[in-house]
Amino acid sequence: MSEILCSTGALLPYGGDYRLLEPLSEQLLYDGYEFMIDAPYYEEAEALIRFLRDLSLHIPVVHCEKSIGESLSKGTAAALRDAYERFEINCRIARHIGAEKMVLHLWDGRTSDSHFENNAAAYAALNQIARRYETDLLVENVVCTTADPMTRLCMLREKYPDIHFVFDTKMAAFHDQTALLYAKEFEWLWKDSHIRHYHVNDYAGGYMDWTKLRALPVGTGDIDFDAFFAFVKRTGYDGTFTVEAAAVNDKGVVDIRMLNEQFHRLSRFLATGNIQAYDCGQRL
Repeated sequence: MSEILCSTGALLPYGGDYRLLEPLSEQLLYDGYEFMIDAPYYEEAEALIRFLRDLSLHIPVVHCEKSIGESLSKGTAAALRDAYERFEINCRIARHIGAEKMVLHLWDGRTSDSHFENNAAAYAALNQIARRYETDLLVENVVCTTADPMTRLCMLREKYPDIHFVFDTKMAAFHDQTALLYAKEFEWLWKDSHIRHYHVNDYAGGYMDWTKLRALPVGTGDIDFDAFFAFVKRTGYDGTFTVEAAAVNDKGVVDIRMLNEQFHRLSRFLATGNIQAYDCGQRL
């Protein structure tokens, strides 16, 4: 049965106080969390694990710390050693808080996919570490500066036939690649169960418009979610979806209503596959 998750990145600023999840969780109409690991959490990893386990939150997915991908791009022995060590901490946290899936930005940052050969080569070691922790490693279709996400996913699949992915609607729309998900040429993505998770965010910019690269609530951008959910339903996918739209304003206040409307909207989408089933004027 599908689950609609809330990214902790939507609730907390970078490296924010994860203890705020306790009061926030009581107000959210969600199925669970995708926990975003930020570098400041490394120093208090044990306290973080204890807190989350004591709170008994449902966290089926963890999002790996993003800068690991940038370290992998460098390809030096020192950079790789650092990346693997940090990645193992991520996997240990995921394992101890009950997560089964790990979202990875295999490439990221300023270097992006400019040294993709280094990122692709590192995947094997990362997947080996993840398997030791019984975690399903999912590579995200992260935006690119040299090629494009779908090209990179195809290259990875050719090199690693059993690789798994997370498909992010905003990332795809940024490169004008949303419709490729529905194309026969790329049906292997879902027919062979390579996609194991979805990030569901809207986008309101043009092709590779870097000024608009932020996760928007579903229905506030230009993505055709009628087509998206109808297609996902036809494929028989019944896994996890994560809402990532930033909900914290400049004063640090979390927009709980917006998030709950997102969860409600996605629930209706998944039940009907049609955006019109949701009354945009409705308030919970």
